[in-house]
Amino acid sequence: MSIITVGIDLAKDIFAVHGVGASGKAELVKPRVARGQLLELIAKLPPCLIGMEACSGAHHWARLFQAQGHTVRLMAPKFVAPYRLSGKWGKNDAADAAAICEAVTRPTMRFVPIKDVSQQAMLSLHRTRQGFISERTAAYNRLRGLIAEFGIVLPKKIERLRREIIAHLEALPSGVRRCVQDLLANADEMDKRVDEYDKAIHQAVREDARSRALMTLRGIGPTSASALRYSLGVGHDFKNGRQVAAWIGLVPGQYSSGGKARLGRITKAGDEYLRMLLVMGARSVLASLGDKQDRYSRWCRDMEARVGYGKATVAIAAKNARLAWAVLKYGEDFRLTQA
Repeated sequence: MSIITVGIDLAKDIFAVHGVGASGKAELVKPRVARGQLLELIAKLPPCLIGMEACSGAHHWARLFQAQGHTVRLMAPKFVAPYRLSGKWGKNDAADAAAICEAVTRPTMRFVPIKDVSQQAMLSLHRTRQGFISERTAAYNRLRGLIAEFGIVLPKKIERLRREIIAHLEALPSGVRRCVQDLLANADEMDKRVDEYDKAIHQAVREDARSRALMTLRGIGPTSASALRYSLGVGHDFKNGRQVAAWIGLVPGQYSSGGKARLGRITKAGDEYLRMLLVMGARSVLASLGDKQDRYSRWCRDMEARVGYGKATVAIAAKNARLAWAVLKYGEDFRLTQA
């Protein structure tokens, strides 16, 4: 077959495949391909361009198809949606595959970097750790809501909450005391799990030279360094640091028309976890400025005075995202000059 472009709508069990030849006509239309048959089908095709949406399992399939000699591109689903012409195809798996096949050929399409196994393995630690943190927070929120029903309102700080709730236990019914103790025990277990994952992440950072280099940036600790290192790889999927900041969602949205530029709030596109880590790191930078008079500290202080605390943290986070890209791409050739 003379197929040059293939669009695949990924799923758990049944996939849809749409292939287009050099003439632009559909030469391969398979709306139902079983999971066990997909790799066999793609392996029979000549080397071609394969497009998929970046969803669960996409990076795994991308690596398998690359091993067969194909060029694979992943796209964010929101960028594929405009190509699904409802009046032409409707909404079904076959239509999704056809839309993906068309979208992947667009010259202005933006693609998602394909992660290797080591990247996904390390990021799994981050995702699981963050899940435990969310469960711990949920346990404390559930505890606060429960005791509030009995007129006990305690501070939000976890240390004070745990310390002061002991004095109120006797005033609670026995069933409620049991709930409080179980919730505290659950939070303690989550604390242990988070500590274990922190140790694993920090150990990986110590063993990786680029991760250690990222930690030379102010506001980037072991957790942030690891997340950036294994999310960005070595930075070759981005042309410059500004693209990285935009990919993370740390740049203002633009609403410009008639030659007049209007910038709004940050887009908050991309990876929410990376954005959170960078913003938290920026807050630590502002908190530790003190009387430092180096160039970077003066820039941070002037930024806060000019635009306020909130915008200054975003500006510092965006700057760190750009610097992180430079550190990862250029390695030892990049000389950090924040002083």
